[in-house]
Amino acid sequence: MKKLENTISAFADKSHEPTDPQPVTDFSSPAAAPATECDVLIVGGGINGCGIARDLAGRGWRVVLCEKDDLASHTSSSSTKLIHGGLRYLEYYEFSLVRKALQEREVLLKSAPHIMWPLRFVMPHDPSMRPAWMIRIGLFMYDHLAKREVLPPSRGIDLRQHAAGAPLKAQYKRGFVYSDGWVDDARLVVLNAIDARSKGAEVLTRTRCIHAQRGADGWVATLEGPDGAHRTVRARAVVNAAGPWAESFLRGVAQSARGEALATKSLRLVKGSHIIVPRLFDHDHAYIFQNPDKRIIFAIPYQGAFTLIGTTDIEISGDDPGGARIAQEEIDYLCTQASRYFDKAIVPADVVWTYSGVRPLLDDASGDPSAVTRDYLLESNTTAAPLLSVWGGKITTFRKLAEDAADEVGKMLGQSGAQRPAWTDGAFLAGGDLSAWIGAPKRPDDDFGRFVTAVQAKYPWLDAKVALRLARGYGARVAELVGESQALADMGAEVAPGLYERELRFLQAREWAVSSDDVLWRRTKLGLHYTPAEREQVAIWLQAHATNNNDTVEVEVS
Repeated sequence: MKKLENTISAFADKSHEPTDPQPVTDFSSPAAAPATECDVLIVGGGINGCGIARDLAGRGWRVVLCEKDDLASHTSSSSTKLIHGGLRYLEYYEFSLVRKALQEREVLLKSAPHIMWPLRFVMPHDPSMRPAWMIRIGLFMYDHLAKREVLPPSRGIDLRQHAAGAPLKAQYKRGFVYSDGWVDDARLVVLNAIDARSKGAEVLTRTRCIHAQRGADGWVATLEGPDGAHRTVRARAVVNAAGPWAESFLRGVAQSARGEALATKSLRLVKGSHIIVPRLFDHDHAYIFQNPDKRIIFAIPYQGAFTLIGTTDIEISGDDPGGARIAQEEIDYLCTQASRYFDKAIVPADVVWTYSGVRPLLDDASGDPSAVTRDYLLESNTTAAPLLSVWGGKITTFRKLAEDAADEVGKMLGQSGAQRPAWTDGAFLAGGDLSAWIGAPKRPDDDFGRFVTAVQAKYPWLDAKVALRLARGYGARVAELVGESQALADMGAEVAPGLYERELRFLQAREWAVSSDDVLWRRTKLGLHYTPAEREQVAIWLQAHATNNNDTVEVEVS
C-alpha cells in the first residue's frame, strides 16, 4: 500500500498528465470541431444508442450522443450476456424475432471474436415440464430458422455419460445440447462507442439532456455536463434511445413545436436479476433449466471461478428504473430453481454478487411479464423536426436495430439508404480484426485461440492470465494499450493484482472510464476477483488521477 501511495504521489509530481485533448478520433485521425451543430442528437448511451451512433457516423452523418451516466451503466450491462435467438420465444410464436436474432448471432460472433464466442447449452430433460418431442421440434426449428456457418446443430445426449451430467441430480438421465453465443455486454457497448467516435461522432458521458425543444426544421437541446456546465446543441433530428427512460424523455424533457403529445407508446419495465456463485462445474457448457412456473433460467460459466444464474422477470413501477436492486425473494427463487437440478444445493449464503437490470419492453397488453415481446419498434415522428424513438429490443438484435434506425433517420433527413448505404454487416467492431496478428480469419473461436498465442509470444513478460485477459478485453487494440512497453515495469505500478497503471490510463483516455465501478464492473470484471480493499485501492488511484473522460488523449506511462 505504501509503495503504491508513493507511486501515486510521484505521478502527481511528474508531467504525465493528459496532453491537449484530441476528441472524436480513435487515437490519430484529425479532430473535428466541437459539435454544437449536428445532424443527429442521440439520447442514451446503452447498446441501442451506441449502435445507432456507430451506424449513422459510418454513413457520414454528424452525430452527438449524450448519456447521463456511464456507457452501459444500466440495462446494457445487466443482461444474461447471451447472443441468442431466444429458444423460449418460440412458445410465444415470436418466429420473426427468433429468426432475426438467429441471423444476427454469427454476424456478431465474427465481428468481435475477443468479446463474443460460441457457447453450448445443455437442457436436462424433465418430463414434467415439456415432453421430449416438443423440445426436439423446438430445437429443429432453432437449428433451421437461420443459416449457420460457425455454430454446430443441436443433439440429444446421455447425461449419465456426458460431462455435463456429473453436477446434476441422478434423476436427470437424458438431455439436449444446442448452440448460442456469449458476449461481454458492457464491452460490446463501449466498442460501438469507440467505433462511433472513430468515425466522427462525439460521445459525451455523464452528460444529461435536460431540455430538447422541437422546431419546424430542427431541435435545440440543452446538455448538462458532469461539472454542471450547460451546452447547447442544435440538431436536425433527435433519436430517443433512452431505454427505460424513453417514455419519460418524451413526457418531460422533449418539448413539441405545436403542443402535440410526443409520447404515444407505453413501456413496461421488467426487472431481471442475476446471482453469481462460486463455480458449480468444471466443463465449458452452460445449462438452461425449465421451471415449474414455465419460465427458464440459465447457469453459465462466468469469469473462470464463478457461475452466473439468472434471470427473473419482475414488473416494476416508479420514476427511478436505475435504482432497481435484487430482492431477497428473487435470490431465493434463483437458488431454489437451480437446486432442483444441481446435486449440490445452492443457498443464498453462496451468493457472492448480484446485479439487476430493467428491460424497457413495449407494452403489448400481455398479462405475463415473461411473455411481453422482446422485439423492437422504431417510431418515427415527422410532424416537425424528425424524431425517432426506440421501443424495446434485445442485445442480440442491436446491430439490425441500429441499421434499421439509421435507414429511417436518413429518410427523415431526405437521403435514402442508396445514398448513404448500410455498412455494419460484415464490419469488425473495435479490436475485432485480428488479421494483423494471425492472418485471414477462419472460425471466430479458433481465431481467438491463435490470437492469444500470438499475444503471449509478443509479450512474454506479461503473466499468462493477464495476457489472456487483455486479449479478451481489447482484441487487436492490445497493441495500443501496451504501446512500446518492453517489460512489466513499463506498465506502471500494479494498482491491484494484474491491473497496472497503464491500463487504467488507457481506460480513462480511450474508454470514458471515470469511477472504479466503470473499470471493475463494466470495462473489466475484475471486481469479482478483488477484495474490498483491492477495489478501494483502484478507486483511490482513479480519484488521484482524475481526467476529463470525454476527451481522447495520448496514454503516457513511465
